[in-house]
This record gives sequence, C-alpha cells and structure tokens, in this order.
Amino acid sequence: MDRAIKPYVEVKALLGSASPAWEKLVGHIRYHYAMDELWKEGKPTHKGYNDLFIRRSGKSLIILSIREDHFKACIVLGKNEREKFEEQQEAFSEAVRSVYDEAHTYHDGKWLGFDIYDDSLIDELIRLLHLKRKPNRKVLPESTTEVECGCLDLGLSHEDITSIIEGA
Repeated sequence: MDRAIKPYVEVKALLGSASPAWEKLVGHIRYHYAMDELWKEGKPTHKGYNDLFIRRSGKSLIILSIREDHFKACIVLGKNEREKFEEQQEAFSEAVRSVYDEAHTYHDGKWLGFDIYDDSLIDELIRLLHLKRKPNRKVLPESTTEVECGCLDLGLSHEDITSIIEGA
C-alpha cells in the first residue's frame, strides 16, 4: 500500500545499527539526484517490510527495503551499465564483484541485492549509482549549509527538499 514516507524517527528505530548507513546513502541520493520517491508499506503478513523506491520517469535508481536491524539495497544494471561495471570491476571490492557474478541476468538487466548492516559498502553503492545514472541535481554553493537546504533531513519529502533548495 502506498503511503507518505515514514518519519525518519520511525525508520531509524526499525533500522537500528544500520541507520548511519541509511543516512549516508539516502542523504547522498537526495543531495545529488532529483528523483521521485515512492514509499510502500508491507502487506499484513509482512508488516515490518517497508520499501522506498527511488526513481525518475518510471526507471528506478535504487530500491531500499527496510528490515529489522538492516536494509536491502537493490540496483538493477542494464546492458550499458553492466558494460561500464565490467570495465571497472577491479576497482570494486570482492563482495560487490561476488554479488554481480552471482546475480542472474534478466531481460531488463542484472538485479544486484545487498544486505546493509553497516556503512562498509555504502561508498561502493554510491559508485554503482553513479555508473547507473549521473547525478542530475546542481550541488549547492559552499556558502549554503546542509541544514539550510534540508538535504540531510531524511524526514522531508523530495518536494519539501526541492522547495527549500529553490528558496535558498
């Protein structure tokens, strides 16, 4: 069922020790990408499952699925992105290469799924996102602080953040 994005206080309670990784990844995405966010809550049989789809024009950038004390990050690499990854794969860790090698290739690409318990893979996930799609949001001038733009307030919606940035 689609709903408004949960307040970050509730998300943080669900994530537990994985919340710093969530903050870093979602903060980076919201700061560097102008994307649509769709929040889906779990079915009655999976009440603890919440998903955040980050996409634009029907194409997903990443899907984040909250679980108890961790979250799953799913990135789909199409043909062009797979070619870019294979050219640069030596720059990625063995953990990322292993997930890539074990992932089945479907008609729409390789679905890479990562279980995130801490921030050890976040920098590499960000690099994968940059392979998939270049950032499309202008980075604010250095004189504007992150607090002023709201980019790291994870309780704000994309529209709220955009209005704050445009007003700055």
